[in-house]
Amino acid sequence: MRRLAIPFVALVCACAPAPAPLPPVERLIVFDDNVIAFVPADSTRYATASVDTRDAGRVLVRPHEFPPRLRNVPLRITAHVATRPIPQDIQHVHDPWDRAGSVRLQPPTGPAVELLKFITAYGGATEHTADVSWARPLLRGHVDFEATVDTWSDPGWRLDFTLTLAPDPGADDPDWALPLFCEDAITRVAMDAGTIDCPVEIPQDVGRVELLLFTSGHCTDGRGADEFETRDHVVTVDDREVLRLRPWRDDCGRFRAINPYCRRWSDGSWSSDYSRSGWCPGDQVAPLREDLSAALPPGPHALAYRIEGIRPADADGNYGYWRSSAVLIGWRR
Repeated sequence: MRRLAIPFVALVCACAPAPAPLPPVERLIVFDDNVIAFVPADSTRYATASVDTRDAGRVLVRPHEFPPRLRNVPLRITAHVATRPIPQDIQHVHDPWDRAGSVRLQPPTGPAVELLKFITAYGGATEHTADVSWARPLLRGHVDFEATVDTWSDPGWRLDFTLTLAPDPGADDPDWALPLFCEDAITRVAMDAGTIDCPVEIPQDVGRVELLLFTSGHCTDGRGADEFETRDHVVTVDDREVLRLRPWRDDCGRFRAINPYCRRWSDGSWSSDYSRSGWCPGDQVAPLREDLSAALPPGPHALAYRIEGIRPADADGNYGYWRSSAVLIGWRR
């Protein structure tokens, strides 16, 4: 049997150059076992060499300088916060109550931006993780990280907070962001005085715009409105109503196990189980996210925010109020 002689042909492949390697994952430890407490006589008692304290010790502050980053590398940005009550003795903690908490980014100018908003458990430890890739346009240059728990105890809570920046081709991080407002006490008096007005300029190359609204309702005596009765939140753009919503949580019972100091009432119910105005004891308060692209085309606009029907002060001075913040984010066309 005769074999055919097949000539060898060298194939030359003009291949594209290998893609540049992705930058490494960056893990930024912002707060590490720092103490939050109410110390009006000495707000610096729990300050450290890298972390300052304000508001009688209830706010931790740490400055940070973000380096420039390539815009063509999408980032998945993850925030993680942990809170732990400080023991008083073998059976008690110093602060057994559920407290409003937040980790914020304070740019050099303008309002702060809430990265992760939460409510502590009734004297229990909690941990929360959130995708905050939407905040990428704000993570540049000099900023201050601020962490707060609305405690009235000394000592109160220990807090950790980390930010992880990981290259991720699937991340949908925006190109533009504009903080609108950050308020810890929106009351009936404040709303009677007028809406929260925010002049807005949408860049010409931005085609998709979303609103992120962090909000939770509270009252000074822990009864009734505005903690257990929700309210209409209204956003207008150029005097036209574009959004109306009522924050509410009715799944709080699933967090009972992490609320060791909540009270059981005579009817068998537990304090941690009650439905509330946008929050549950022991859980984070996720932002309400709405697409406002149609209402906010490129150019200047007048955006306004109001909360309707907030409980006014009664004869004892108790009243309802809301903790709310908002930011606009956008993507280029």
